[in-house]
Amino acid sequence: MSGDETPAGAAGPAVGRRAVDSAPMSARPIAPDAPILGRIVGRPLAIRGRPLAIVAAVLLAASSGACDSGAPVTTPLAGPGTPDHPREVNIIAREYAYAPSVVVVYPGETVLVHLVNAGLETHEAVIADAATQSAWESAEAAVAGAPPGPTPLVTVPSGTTALRLVAASGQRVDAIWTVPVGGPPLIVGCHIPGHWAQGMQVPVSFAAASP
Repeated sequence: MSGDETPAGAAGPAVGRRAVDSAPMSARPIAPDAPILGRIVGRPLAIRGRPLAIVAAVLLAASSGACDSGAPVTTPLAGPGTPDHPREVNIIAREYAYAPSVVVVYPGETVLVHLVNAGLETHEAVIADAATQSAWESAEAAVAGAPPGPTPLVTVPSGTTALRLVAASGQRVDAIWTVPVGGPPLIVGCHIPGHWAQGMQVPVSFAAASP
């Protein structure tokens, strides 16, 4: 982990911070004052002035039309992102699932992750391997109900790091992430108490770069 990276364990304005040892996963700050892993920027979600609820309704209507036609809708994957031009990756959270059902990345690329909370509860996205997900699940369960709410300061074993983004209802949170090369399979999971157990987890798939 480079000097301008801050390990996970916090996200959002009300979350405490805790430094942990380096690990192969990293995030590059968007701004030099980044207080957490990557530069996490929270903001109410609106598209051209329309609130999240209206935009969600439009997206649902479009999705319903695609299903009725019987034709699958696929979006070609852009090439790998770079530090100067990170590829954007959207993760939509709601009760109690993520979209897409598989997050596709290229090994070693730089991506700008957008976590959009389209649900009514606070949600998070922890991107890490299964062992690290287990550590976060235990750590957050141990402080369930502690202030300031569902995202208190948590302690995980030394060297157990992840990219962690936390978003309140209707909020979008962004972070730059350098995808690791090699290592165990990765998962996106939410460890707000009870959410992981209800199935809030999706795999990360690695795409092969075009020659």
